[in-house]
Amino acid sequence: MTWFKRSDAMADSSVHSQPASLALHPLEWRVSDRPVDYPEAVAAMERRADQIHAGTAGELVWLLEHPPIYTAGTSARAEDLLDAARFPVYPTGRGGQYTYHGPSQRVAYVMVDLKRRGQDVRRYVWRLEEWVIRALAQFGVTGERRAGRVGIWVDRGGGREDKIAAIGVRVRRWVTFHGIAVNVDPDLGHFAGIVPCGIQGHGVTSLVDLGHLVTLAEVDSALRLAWEDVFGDAAAEAP
Repeated sequence: MTWFKRSDAMADSSVHSQPASLALHPLEWRVSDRPVDYPEAVAAMERRADQIHAGTAGELVWLLEHPPIYTAGTSARAEDLLDAARFPVYPTGRGGQYTYHGPSQRVAYVMVDLKRRGQDVRRYVWRLEEWVIRALAQFGVTGERRAGRVGIWVDRGGGREDKIAAIGVRVRRWVTFHGIAVNVDPDLGHFAGIVPCGIQGHGVTSLVDLGHLVTLAEVDSALRLAWEDVFGDAAAEAP
């Protein structure tokens, strides 16, 4: 399965290096206190990605929620949209297939400059996974990768595995956007309108569904704490 979308511009060796002035802009964390409409969020991400590439703005991690929607990644299959009338459906340029976004799900859109971070998209995706895993661990939840299955999974026992976080990214001119979505306490019934990420035979879960009564603010704090371990100067590396 494709889980990231890479712009053709990345393969162009003539793309200029980032201006040194970019180093003057520290990473910014932004939290939106209202649900953000999806087209508004995509437009904002694209503007910021262009500014990062131009060296006029720093990297950004944007924490937000969306109203109930489905989004279709670049590998989405029509048959995996089971109830098109339930919520608005937005095609999107990120990698992956269908996913649900809605209230009480923490979406983290990550706009960073991979020219400064190794120019390795697969390592970047591994780090996003590791970031989620380490954040979940702060609540006593063991999140795991699964070969051939995008996202972060929780072993429920008895052969049952549920997805707790989705990952889908796009990279353009070595600047990332889109990112992750962690289920804190969304209405899990809303996932019934799609085949999440095109994966049959497995369910979805959330922190609250697992018995951890945490808030979005607490998840935000866990993400910020885990960020430095994974993306900081002494960043974790893929094995």
